[in-house]
Amino acid sequence: MSTPRLTSDLRREQILEAARGCFARYGFSGTTTKSVARAADISEGLLFKHFPTKAALYAEILAEACEADPEFLRLLGREPSTATLVVLIREMVTYVLEGTENPDQQEAQRLRLLVSSQLNDGQFAQLLFAKIGDLIAPVFNASLEKAIAAGDCAPVEGNPINLFWFSHQVVHMIALMRLPPTPSLQLPALPELSRQICLFILRGIGFTPAAISSHIDSSVSSPSPAKACIVESA
Repeated sequence: MSTPRLTSDLRREQILEAARGCFARYGFSGTTTKSVARAADISEGLLFKHFPTKAALYAEILAEACEADPEFLRLLGREPSTATLVVLIREMVTYVLEGTENPDQQEAQRLRLLVSSQLNDGQFAQLLFAKIGDLIAPVFNASLEKAIAAGDCAPVEGNPINLFWFSHQVVHMIALMRLPPTPSLQLPALPELSRQICLFILRGIGFTPAAISSHIDSSVSSPSPAKACIVESA
């Protein structure tokens, strides 16, 4: 097999790109390092120089999915508050839905990979949710606590972070319906759809109408550089 000489970083990205496609199509169990190497047009031995096992390759994709997006990190750097909680929900909805506008975008590929995992062994979904939960729980829970204390949101029964997961699953299921060339359900176009979903989620979380009205269209401010550095090092 003839392979062009690439730098180590470029070769790793070539392998990761091939692996994303294999995992999305065949799931974790159905993907082999041999199939990834074939898709990357390299030898399996060369793949092992960069990723010693299939699990290591999978974990790299997981970490990339959670940590590569600066907008996600920016949100985690905001001060906990009612406004932060609303912005967190609103931008999660917008990000996921906009990612389905182009089927070749990374977010659409990740969504397919997530669904493939759920339909098979579930390992990627478990790892992804664990990673997202570790990152999002502190700011979500703290902001929810602030919102409840301010009278902007009803008290919560059970684990507060479950409200995030319910919201997360709502927007992802709607995003799935937008992935086919002809959407499986005709819904409003963006941004009207994003707004309606946000309103639905915020009401479900227990926000008061006054709090929703006050914050749903609030502008997004960036965190201080120090906080951004703390988040990026997490």
